[in-house]
Amino acid sequence: MLRNIEGLIEKAIFASRWLQAPLYLGLIVTLAVLVVKFFGELVHLTAAAWSAGESEVVLFVLTLVDIVMVANLVVMVMISGYENFVSRIEAAEASEKLSWFGKLDHGSIKIKLASSIVAISAIHLLKAFLNAESIPNDKLILLIVMHLVFVISALLLALIDRVSIEKEGSEPRLESAKMAKTP
Repeated sequence: MLRNIEGLIEKAIFASRWLQAPLYLGLIVTLAVLVVKFFGELVHLTAAAWSAGESEVVLFVLTLVDIVMVANLVVMVMISGYENFVSRIEAAEASEKLSWFGKLDHGSIKIKLASSIVAISAIHLLKAFLNAESIPNDKLILLIVMHLVFVISALLLALIDRVSIEKEGSEPRLESAKMAKTP
């Protein structure tokens, strides 16, 4: 009797992973919103291209790059999270599969997320520097401190991941090593 209850609990816990599926579907909606926002910003850039100064055009372009990086982050979280925590994705044909498809574990995802956040933060900081005359110095300092916190956090996550792998006695994950070198 107790073993049957234990089996039911374990099956319920294992099946509960499917509760995450609507969250990943919600990320698809988020991705669609980013696409709409991207094209809205592209329209603004196109309209302002002839009358805007060089720094304004650069700010528009950085905004577009920022949106693309966030979209990349959403796709990575969506696919790797679903693959790691819900179910294997078999829909993609071999020729369509991404090089990292099915290879990111939770440690690799954390490092990629942290790296992406650092890159996005760097873009925001660059945008602030290009618009520095209209931003108070205390806000610029705060942005720099926040960026440094993101950088240090990403480095610490990578270090912790590396130390935990070495303690397990295995070699560093090939995917983590490749992705850490990828800009």
